[in-house]
Amino acid sequence: MVSSLAIDVTGLSKSYDGRKVVDQVAIQVAQGSICGFLGPNGSGKTTTIRMLCGLLTPDAGNGTCLGLDIFKDAAKIKRQVGYMTQKFGLYEDLSIRQNLDFVARLFELPQRKEAVDACLERLGLSARQSQLAGSLSGGWKQRLALAACLIHQPRLLLLDEPTAGVDPRARREFWDQIHDLAAQGITVLVSTHYMDEAERCHELVYIAYGKILARGTEAQIIADSALKVWTVQGPNLGSLLAPLKSAPGILSVAAFGNSVHVAGLDEQLVLAALDQIRHEQLQITPSSANLEDVFISMISAAPDNFAKDNARSQVMR
Repeated sequence: MVSSLAIDVTGLSKSYDGRKVVDQVAIQVAQGSICGFLGPNGSGKTTTIRMLCGLLTPDAGNGTCLGLDIFKDAAKIKRQVGYMTQKFGLYEDLSIRQNLDFVARLFELPQRKEAVDACLERLGLSARQSQLAGSLSGGWKQRLALAACLIHQPRLLLLDEPTAGVDPRARREFWDQIHDLAAQGITVLVSTHYMDEAERCHELVYIAYGKILARGTEAQIIADSALKVWTVQGPNLGSLLAPLKSAPGILSVAAFGNSVHVAGLDEQLVLAALDQIRHEQLQITPSSANLEDVFISMISAAPDNFAKDNARSQVMR
């Protein structure tokens, strides 16, 4: 029976210098869906992505990617996955066409010229095919990198912060392309720091310090967080941030334009903190949590494995 899951792994772990950067991670992604992979820098996202596409061997764990065993079939997985790295990784002194031709050679594609032509057309690069990659703007480099990921017609795309450093219009166009690909049956796992991008994913996985903290749709994650949020509006809000952040029970304090979101799990503790700063010029109202409230609160509550390792090393000295 063919699995409906493009990614199905459990217990995935990886350590460097005795520190677990990925710790017992389990991910299941349905075929043809877009899964947002979120977390702070150093949370283990890139390491996880590299283990899934066969570039890194896990220390522990088991499962499949595209129905292939992540240990035994790593080489086969690589040929069916498109991996887009955080930084532009193509040759800047080659033209767009030359870069795509080079990637097509690596995959030993038959009818290479036709494959390159089709890829140029698909990503709207035909008119610029002779332009050197190094002269492209961030948005066009991103489009070329995506073309290079797609030229061998992969079944799974692993995108590692693909929109970092590009303008809002290029980001919007990129996500339109991603949804078009998903509609064609291609599965996408994309790591991002942008909450508006997370909202465009079919499902989300949030990782911090190597552990999965939340998974599900946007609505499910917000509901499961049970976070209590109040919005504070009024003058001199900047002076309130520090005392609120240090108050017991407060997990998240974030400015949004002319207001501040204050969040915690214990309603009484949050209200007690708000009472300490309450005055007649402030408007304090109950609010609904958003993804950023939830994720910032999760980070505040999660144990930092790197901090523990540093503390242990200080004691050993």
